[in-house]
Amino acid sequence: MTTLPDGRPVPPPQAGEREALESWLDFHRATLELKCRGLDDEQLRRAAVPPSPMSLLGLVQHMAVVERNWFQRVFARRDVPVVAPEAGFALDPGPGLDEALAAWRAEIAAGRELMADASLDDVGRLSGEEGKALGSEEVSLRWILIHLIEEYARHNGHADLIRECVDGTTGA
Repeated sequence: MTTLPDGRPVPPPQAGEREALESWLDFHRATLELKCRGLDDEQLRRAAVPPSPMSLLGLVQHMAVVERNWFQRVFARRDVPVVAPEAGFALDPGPGLDEALAAWRAEIAAGRELMADASLDDVGRLSGEEGKALGSEEVSLRWILIHLIEEYARHNGHADLIRECVDGTTGA
């Protein structure tokens, strides 16, 4: 696997669909982690783009919830709690970065395990209300992977702005 100088994995330029989707998701996961690197606890907790309460640590916590929701609750149909949409990016004040990253990585590992033997065409199930919003209660693993890539890419844009406000670091 090729990596960038900052350690992020480079998605292969010629890959099958599954490898391309999984490698782009891994790239975006690594980008979020990179945005947190080298900051102290206060900086990670800083909501740097008012009036939003969003912080880098809050984004890591949020993405752990997102990973859990889509892989465990929707795809594997496990009975895990749903975090209310109103919670948004509210920061859990307890855990520091190491704890938040450990929880996030555990959710990533659980998702990888749950989809390891699955086909991209295998489906997960949304709740009735969620299904109404999408027009179907069933979503394929392919759709979930694409959605997670989109979710990380959007939030990595937020992370770029937050990091620039916190310490002036730009890029990547």
